[in-house]
Amino acid sequence: MKTLAGIVVLFFSFSCVNAQQELLPDFGEGVPVATLTDPRLDEISGLACSRINPGIIYVHNDSGGEAAVYLLDSLGNTIGEIELLETQNRDWEDIAIGPGVNGGSYIYVGEIGDNNAVHEEVAIYRFPEPTKGDFTSGVIPEKIILTYPGGARDAESLMVDPISGDIFILSKRDSLNTLYRLAADKFEDGKAELEELIKLPFTSATAADISADGSQILVKNYLSVFYWKRNLGETIAQAMSRAPIELPYSPEPQGEAIGFRPDGRVYYTLSEKRFDLDPVLYKYTAN
Repeated sequence: MKTLAGIVVLFFSFSCVNAQQELLPDFGEGVPVATLTDPRLDEISGLACSRINPGIIYVHNDSGGEAAVYLLDSLGNTIGEIELLETQNRDWEDIAIGPGVNGGSYIYVGEIGDNNAVHEEVAIYRFPEPTKGDFTSGVIPEKIILTYPGGARDAESLMVDPISGDIFILSKRDSLNTLYRLAADKFEDGKAELEELIKLPFTSATAADISADGSQILVKNYLSVFYWKRNLGETIAQAMSRAPIELPYSPEPQGEAIGFRPDGRVYYTLSEKRFDLDPVLYKYTAN
């Protein structure tokens, strides 16, 4: 027979679980909102939603594509292009939005792909988000050269913490993907070694994002979307040390892009063009 104390403990435990679940957004299934028909956008490998231009989505192609970030509207129409001058696209794999110089909103592009782990150095570029009316331009981005502890790695996932400004890269080809960090204050050094943080319970990560308020984290691979709710005062590594929750995901031919809308109530996914199928922009909305 249960004691009164035991019943109280059980009630408290279930109450805490239910309260925690209520705090998690209930994202619905993916809804196709646009088919991209721009022939330039055939190998999209990164997606990020603007923090200062409502409804604008930044995308880019991966290896061998133009050294450019393309701007889409919410219907998937290409409405601008930002060329990164004095730069090449060796293997761009992800894009993120985060704080930069003087706290301004910056676009970060990860030159982090390395299928055969042969490049001793990778790079991240950054430049200020464009203002409305300046959606077609050229910029000379800032750049930092990065190395991994222990040698070359392949990676396709980049995210920037809006709270600390720290930059995170998640490896792809190890059996337990590894989270690496670059402290925000090291970007202007021009060269740095990444700090290894934790192993994650999945492989083949292809994209990642942190919500604009820093409270939600997404990582996707080819089959799943993983989600963490970050508690107040936690670091990214502390939050991601918990087991992730799997969110809805509509299978794509080769999905390598994910990003939150600034309000954190929507995330988008996008695929490369494969099997003659044009990329479809999927939208997942919290109920």
